[in-house]
Amino acid sequence: MNKNPHLRHQSERPLVLVRDWRGPAPVTLPSRRRRDAGTGRARAGAEGVRLDEARMHDARLDEVQPREQISELTADLQRLKAEYDNYRKRVRRDRLAIREIAVVNVLTGLLPVLDVAEEVRRQGDDHGAAAVLSGTLQDRLAALGLRTVGAAGEPFDPHTHEAITYYACGGAREAVCTEVLRHGYRVGDHLLRPAQVAVTGPDSAA
Repeated sequence: MNKNPHLRHQSERPLVLVRDWRGPAPVTLPSRRRRDAGTGRARAGAEGVRLDEARMHDARLDEVQPREQISELTADLQRLKAEYDNYRKRVRRDRLAIREIAVVNVLTGLLPVLDVAEEVRRQGDDHGAAAVLSGTLQDRLAALGLRTVGAAGEPFDPHTHEAITYYACGGAREAVCTEVLRHGYRVGDHLLRPAQVAVTGPDSAA
């Protein structure tokens, strides 16, 4: 047996190993940077649209809100002015009422003095000290708003006259004050006391 390795049988041929180094066809893929850039541009565009819409919305709100605020402030000012005017009128009215009440209280206390002075005048002392005092007192009280109630010849008014005597007259058509027995006085709308008068009027039987 031939032990030479280089001597083989003619039918035996060495095997040839062929390798394909080409591999599969290359596939071109977009780079991640390009994909990220495209996605970023799309997002930026969407965000830009949303930002523009938000700005337009804010602009509309900026236009509407000042008008509403101005309207609210104007209404508040008008309401405050009306309340202040009402308060001022009420304070003025209350002050006048308090002043009038004070004057009424003072003059009511002085009515007996006026009655004494009036009685002195009726007795014929028109030039004495009592007459001078009476005239001065009436002038000063008139400056405070005191007014005399009752005069001869006035129609009888039960709201301001107190009938002490009544004389029936067949030809009379209405009751008339024929004599003032004691004057009445008033201050503004306040009647301090009615006038005491003698009244002549139609016969009640007729």
